[in-house]
Amino acid sequence: MSSVPTEDLIQNEPFTYEEALKSAIEYFKGDELAAGVWLNKYALKDSQGNIYERSPADMHQRMASEISRVESKYANPLSKEDVFEVLDRFQYIVPQGGPMTGIGNQYQIASLSNCFVIGNDGRGDSYGSIMKVDEEQVQLMKRRGGVGHDLSHIRPKGSPVKNSALSSTGIVPFMERYSNSTREVAQDGRRGALMLSISVDHPDSESFIDAKLDGTKVTGANVSVRISDAFMKAALNGEQYKQTFPLNSSNPSVIREVDAAALWKKIVHNAWASAEPGILFWDTVIRESVPDSYADFGFRTVSTNPCGEIPLCPYDSCRLLAINLLSYVDNPFSEAATFNFEKFKKHIRIAHRIADDIIDLELEKIDAILAKVNSDPESDETKRTEVLLWEKIREKAIQGRRTGIGITAEGDMLAALGLRYGSEESIDFSEEVHKFLALETYRGSVELAKERGAFPIYDAKLESKNPFISRLGEADPDLIKEMKIYGRRNIALLTIAPTGTTSLMTQTTSGIEPVFMVFYKRRKKINPNDTNTRTDFVDDLGDHWQEFNVFHHQFAAWLKQNGHDLTEVENMKEEQLNELVAQSPYAGSTARDVDWPSKVRLQGKVQKWVDHSISVTVNIPEDTSEEMVGDIYRIAWESGCKGITVYREGSRSGVLVSSTEKKKEQNFIAERKAPERPHSLDARIVRFNNNEERWIAVIGLLNDHPYEIFTGRTEDSFHLPHWCKSGFVLKNKDEQGKSRYDFQYKDRDGYRITIEGLSRSFNPEYWNYAKLISGVLRHGMPLLDVIHMVGNLHLDDEFLNTWKNGVIRALKMFVPDGTRALDSTCSECGEDSLVYEEGCLNCKNCGHSKCG
Repeated sequence: MSSVPTEDLIQNEPFTYEEALKSAIEYFKGDELAAGVWLNKYALKDSQGNIYERSPADMHQRMASEISRVESKYANPLSKEDVFEVLDRFQYIVPQGGPMTGIGNQYQIASLSNCFVIGNDGRGDSYGSIMKVDEEQVQLMKRRGGVGHDLSHIRPKGSPVKNSALSSTGIVPFMERYSNSTREVAQDGRRGALMLSISVDHPDSESFIDAKLDGTKVTGANVSVRISDAFMKAALNGEQYKQTFPLNSSNPSVIREVDAAALWKKIVHNAWASAEPGILFWDTVIRESVPDSYADFGFRTVSTNPCGEIPLCPYDSCRLLAINLLSYVDNPFSEAATFNFEKFKKHIRIAHRIADDIIDLELEKIDAILAKVNSDPESDETKRTEVLLWEKIREKAIQGRRTGIGITAEGDMLAALGLRYGSEESIDFSEEVHKFLALETYRGSVELAKERGAFPIYDAKLESKNPFISRLGEADPDLIKEMKIYGRRNIALLTIAPTGTTSLMTQTTSGIEPVFMVFYKRRKKINPNDTNTRTDFVDDLGDHWQEFNVFHHQFAAWLKQNGHDLTEVENMKEEQLNELVAQSPYAGSTARDVDWPSKVRLQGKVQKWVDHSISVTVNIPEDTSEEMVGDIYRIAWESGCKGITVYREGSRSGVLVSSTEKKKEQNFIAERKAPERPHSLDARIVRFNNNEERWIAVIGLLNDHPYEIFTGRTEDSFHLPHWCKSGFVLKNKDEQGKSRYDFQYKDRDGYRITIEGLSRSFNPEYWNYAKLISGVLRHGMPLLDVIHMVGNLHLDDEFLNTWKNGVIRALKMFVPDGTRALDSTCSECGEDSLVYEEGCLNCKNCGHSKCG
């Protein structure tokens, strides 16, 4: 049932963070994670961080208004109510990322496109062209886009050049340049995303493959190798393989023969060791690509977007939209469960119309970007690259009208139907669903071409030998007949993207993936005043915590359907829970324990009905062999996959881990992950002298523990009345969109006073040290260890040493009374009896005290 918000819910006055968070939690029925993701990433905000939507209902109202405005320009328009109904509650159709934040957003001049590819189609590698790509990358990222480009056109290391260097530095330095540029661009709490690719035919491909192995370089980019069929055959047969530069040249300047099996083994080892490089089976990509039928019009595919699901030509772009497959299962998790193909068909057509409407909205955004750039006070010469960039992107969007219609919740759909992910039955059913989706999406594009016109360069003859189009024709000859008469609205239409944050809001599995974990443990701090509460864990500071199980949303639905009491199950031991999982349709179907070759075969079957590509990560346990990684890649190639990535548990930080007993060390690391910072933190003020200067420390607190610290002189621009001992640290955005920390307190009349820009108020050198200390506090290092770390900083400057002592004094104020010191031996009596009391070290044996 639709729940269209009334107009009086949309207001010009901003909501407070607390108001919006409360409303979003109610919307998501208590799911704080989903509410936080939506509020921090997708809610409408201005450049000062003011929030203008209090729940996704407001966001969907905003989107429905704009999409229906575009619809009204064409025949048979969808109404605002029609659009809102399919967007509401993330139940059916979910525009992803850029469209969600950007549609109807009057506060940002940003693109709606999720994906871009740039470059020069393999022509030229002068410094000028390399720097031009760097600038284009940054210009796109500042408008929120993810970017990909290929490096195969850069000459290999040692090649002669006619400048003062005399020879080329090769690929790796430019990988670092592009990676660093990515890390510099802020996107409202989201780091820019970059894909760098190279052909295995390039003589520097081995250096490219090794570039990220130690985890310290190219940290701002994903990297993938374009693998040819010829290389795969040579590698599997143990043959030599010829690399050349330029690629595909009849007269290459560099020729190198390599042992294909050895290079393949290196690719497999690095993927096993560090989860990169990913692999793009490039001949399959090009052979199956419908847009490559129009290569002479500039649609020759050269690379992919950062997650690999959209192969693109230079300056083309795509906007992603997912259909929630779980919502088409009637009577889920029961013997009567069925898939509602009629409703699915109806919504596929609506999804396609919305995706096409979003192209029109993107063209409006591009016009706004160009108007903004042209009105900027810089010279035309300075603006030239940016203007030409967006003009090229606009042209490609008009010529091809590319869409990225995909799915999410594949894993939950199969479980709700009682099918084990990766079983032969599940693979066959998934193929049936995606075949249906492909046929109906292409049929919708033909129908829309009748109403709105085909994409301008459509030519049935150019596509006549394309394998994907031929496959559609074999399945439905009438569709191809209609297409030849009326054309098609879009050059390509389908993809399967990773739906990370989207799946948190749909509360389902992500994309085509199985469930990552059916359950995991969380800890809740116990209030000392609470009685009759179970303590499961006591931390280094003596705080008591209760552990409880958190379930994947749809596993919880299965539990309810099968008569289990959730409260009772939440408190079960892991062994009991595993017994329950074994009885569920999720048995043997988590990312970690699914049959990996079967998962890859499922991807290959589905790929036949997806004209772009599929983003898939095969998650494998830590003890998986390198040989198995090689087998997964080989099976992916043989199955017709276009690309694949393997992640071995523990091979790279920053990925969720399982809750099994043998992963205790990794769980400890996961528990140390910094909790997300709220907009406002309680703060305490500690004053101290730095030699003759008066200094102040502002300590931000999360759950009553130090989370961050800022220090500076009171004589500078940071002035507080002497009676002020507390307040709030607010994280806001400055005029350039960078993070800014402000301090706020109440004066004696109750009015809030805000001091903007702590970073501007405090000395940069001290600010950098404070960032270091804040980092370890946020990641959960025990407070005594932080104090010990600061105390052991070797600072030559006497002012810095005095500052260091002041920081230590400030942090000691938060050590609970009675906490034993790390080195608890008293210097006076020699007894092991030093404890903290009110920030001082007191000996419980002889009474000796040391403060500061």
